[in-house]
Amino acid sequence: MGIMKQGAVSRRAALAGAAATGALVSVGAGAQGRPVVNLQLGWLLSGNQLGEVAAKHMGFYEQEGVELRFQPGGPSIDGVAIVASGRFEVGQVSSSPSLMLAVSQDLPIKCFAVGAQQHPFTYFSMKKNPIREPKDFVGKKIATQATAVILLRALLAKNKIAEKDVQIITMGADMSPVLTGQADAVTGWLTNTSAIKPLGADRVELRLWDAGVKLYALPYYATNDTITKKADVLAKFVRATAKGWEWAASNREKAVDFLVKEFPNLNRADEIEAADVMLKYAFNENTRANGWGAMDPGIWKDQIDLYAELGQFSKRVPKVEEVMTLDILNATAAGRPKI
Repeated sequence: MGIMKQGAVSRRAALAGAAATGALVSVGAGAQGRPVVNLQLGWLLSGNQLGEVAAKHMGFYEQEGVELRFQPGGPSIDGVAIVASGRFEVGQVSSSPSLMLAVSQDLPIKCFAVGAQQHPFTYFSMKKNPIREPKDFVGKKIATQATAVILLRALLAKNKIAEKDVQIITMGADMSPVLTGQADAVTGWLTNTSAIKPLGADRVELRLWDAGVKLYALPYYATNDTITKKADVLAKFVRATAKGWEWAASNREKAVDFLVKEFPNLNRADEIEAADVMLKYAFNENTRANGWGAMDPGIWKDQIDLYAELGQFSKRVPKVEEVMTLDILNATAAGRPKI
């Protein structure tokens, strides 16, 4: 899963007008007349939905009186535009900047909860030539995905390192450049355990978060209309999803069994390994204090300020309150597990 290119936002700008007129999302009815919540993903069906699948199979959505349906994403599917147009009720993207950039182009969407408390995007080097802290980037060749070059620029800006002092190489999903010596570091998600396995035990990890660029991963979003007028449906979705993640944390192998049953293309052994890592991002000190899905407006402000400094907002710089809301989290505070 990559970071959305800024160009993708302008392609969807035409939808902003229609979506901004305030056409109310019509939530369809499912079995027994329950409202349907379509979850539009920014990727193909994967282990990122471990908690949702658990909640679905354990009947938590049914108990809340809603029905969940997964809507897979993919390279040719612009999930943010689909949700902004009012077609589906809820979306989830890989990284918080996608939502900031969309709002800056006047798409009427907001984040209402986050799935990963800290972004697992990581720079991987090897022990023989380690990059353990930002200053170690100076003079190095860094291979990263085209959509993630902005993250490297953000890291360098945050740590006052000149871009000319780092050589940037574009890579795909293959981690081999760091093994063959073509690059001193490669990038990927720590939660994608099968992709980083070839790097072995000699890998050195520096997370983007620990290098000072604090982004959220797997944020949930909806249109402003849905958040205002269908807040009860979103609250039911959040409570059931939170319960699903809590159940998955205590029943990992059973949760993965549900996952593989729901998405048969996945490999059980790989997903069990990935679940161990993913759950460390779903729950941390912040969720112990504030419950699953919690987020901090201050972290959103820092993200917006950094992206503004890097000139990423071509139309306007969005305000924090345009990009995220705590309304749904506050409404579900009693029902979200604090672990």
